[in-house]
Amino acid sequence: MQTTRLKRRGVCYDVGRVLYGNWRKDYTPELVHRELEIIKNDLHCNAVRICGQDVGRLAVAAEDALRQGMEVWLSPELWNKSPKTTLTYTAQAAETAEKLRRQWPDKLVLSIGSELTLFMKGIVKGGSLWRRMHNAFAGGVVKSGKHNGPLNDYLSDATGAVRKVFQGPITYASLPFERVDWGPFDYIGIDHYRATQNTDRYADMLKPLLELGKPVEVMEFGSCTYQAAEAAGGRAFDIVDNRSLVLHQIPLLGRFIQPRLKGLYVRDENLQAREVADQLSILDTVGVDGAFVFTFVFPNNPHGDNPRNDLDMASYSLVKTYPSGRHGTTYPDMTWEPKEGFRAVAEYYAQQ
Repeated sequence: MQTTRLKRRGVCYDVGRVLYGNWRKDYTPELVHRELEIIKNDLHCNAVRICGQDVGRLAVAAEDALRQGMEVWLSPELWNKSPKTTLTYTAQAAETAEKLRRQWPDKLVLSIGSELTLFMKGIVKGGSLWRRMHNAFAGGVVKSGKHNGPLNDYLSDATGAVRKVFQGPITYASLPFERVDWGPFDYIGIDHYRATQNTDRYADMLKPLLELGKPVEVMEFGSCTYQAAEAAGGRAFDIVDNRSLVLHQIPLLGRFIQPRLKGLYVRDENLQAREVADQLSILDTVGVDGAFVFTFVFPNNPHGDNPRNDLDMASYSLVKTYPSGRHGTTYPDMTWEPKEGFRAVAEYYAQQ
């Protein structure tokens, strides 16, 4: 039996990231408590990365997780705003984080942002995430490295502002193509998905970070739940017909239009389980300090019996959400059911 060397065995837990709508419309403190309880006791996590925009929600979830004995990696995320607005928000969130840190010293780490080259305005031109993604790659920004200077200028300002109000350790969830100055940070953070273009280099890409002498945390990694999802990695979610999502929101008319996938895909929970377990093993072997599977639950992509409408295929979540309030069997009080990926992660983390 393999013994895990990961110091932090974690999962990402969303209390309401906001991008084209709130990702946790089902949020309640009672639901958060129960799901965190399952994350600790059944998924065998000793750390949880709590993500979201609303600072009040973040604080409630963080306090609950801390009381349950988990280490919290708090990730306040205000997306698609200017650097000035983002910095103000992050500093205010840091004040709230400090109040929690004083109660639980050495149990809380603050992330001051995630993938800001794309998720924040001002580094790459574009008013939307999709436009910035296009400009970053098709426009040659990433290849030239022009984004790194503005990114590090912002991170320098942000670390300075956060350090004034938060006395605990800080990190940043970077993209693999962001060349971050890690000097001001306590932990090196990277969102690191495996896909066709980096399969042979997945472990080697982390070695330059490991050589910097600071703990390296993989802040996001995972797999969607359909055949061939492993080829797309962090872009595997992009099989949803977004037009159908928009039309579904129209009053009255929307009830006749069901959100659907762009084509026919084959659901494969076993693939997700294999991918996540294999990536965990690689990260473990290469020597990262901790890893956070993306993600625990994503209610915005519910499971459907009709493959064309099974949005859960496009989700990285370890559980499949049922529509219309239907409850699961493993946890009758929850409106979701664990996937095979849940069991694969639980088994891996239990080997400690």
